[in-house]
Amino acid sequence: MIVLAGTVRIAPGRRADAETEILRIVAASRAEPGCRAYAFAYDVEDDHLVRIFEVYDDEAALAAHRASPHFAAWRAAWPAVGIGDRVMKEYRVSEAKDI
Repeated sequence: MIVLAGTVRIAPGRRADAETEILRIVAASRAEPGCRAYAFAYDVEDDHLVRIFEVYDDEAALAAHRASPHFAAWRAAWPAVGIGDRVMKEYRVSEAKDI
């Protein structure tokens, strides 16, 4: 399993513009085979900081996501809607359990 976690920042006054693109990437990514979770959430102390959490079954699922047309459209839209300051980490997880 592969977990991606990080943030992007939305420029002041651009949140409504960015949300259109966020809703598109979330809906399309959640429909991908091998995508277990795909979530964006605003930070409770900073409403222009978006926290991102993604989980994929394996490298093939992540590679398919990164090669998808909706991923390319998401990244291409950033300048127009004020998205930037991306910070992401990738984690390889060998086990997960409910607690």
